[in-house]
Amino acid sequence: MGVRHLADQPAQSSALQPAALPGDSGGLFISFEGIDGAGKSTHITALADAFRQAGRAVTLTREPGGTALAEKLRQVVLNDAMDPLTESLLIFAARRDHVVNVIAPALARGDVLLCDRFTDASFAYQGGGRGFDLAVLSTLEAWVQACDDDAELPTQKLLQPHLTIWFDLPPEEAALRLADARMPDKFEAQPLAFFRRVAAGYAARLQREPHRFARIDASQAPDAVGRDIRQVLLARGWL
Repeated sequence: MGVRHLADQPAQSSALQPAALPGDSGGLFISFEGIDGAGKSTHITALADAFRQAGRAVTLTREPGGTALAEKLRQVVLNDAMDPLTESLLIFAARRDHVVNVIAPALARGDVLLCDRFTDASFAYQGGGRGFDLAVLSTLEAWVQACDDDAELPTQKLLQPHLTIWFDLPPEEAALRLADARMPDKFEAQPLAFFRRVAAGYAARLQREPHRFARIDASQAPDAVGRDIRQVLLARGWL
């Protein structure tokens, strides 16, 4: 089975459906989180290859982005100055289009969906980094990710990843990694104090939902990080 990249494909209209639990006939939703410079991209590709070799169909996607509309909003969010509320509204608008047209259909097909960032990033970057109201973010999360009322998931009220892999990297080390990177976007160009707040935002999300998170020490060598990620998946019986 191949790896599907949905960002460049036309969006399909679909009713929002919740993520099926692992082991059901539905798909598997894994998100990848961490501050800029944590090294997510290489490992997302490697994990996609591992699932493909195991015979699974894989959808690779990202946020903000993943659909034609969401990619347009991504460029605005990453490059234009705006207040935190406007920024949050645009990100969640992009997320809604992404959920309806990419994430829900992929899970309904039974794909493994690997997403570079999801809602935890909003709580980390807008909530932690920008200091924006967490209650407003929670309201937007509830609106955008609400499961169908008829869904047989009494304990799951929001569409969330089955697993979130958090690349935990000290902000000081991330800054060194980004120093020689391409021209930074407005988030990558933020001062070190911003990324410390973002990292604290991620830690707060893990504390709130520890069952969903796997913390990976991203300061290790790439091979060690890859081994740790694979071990997490093996321990859950997903690879």
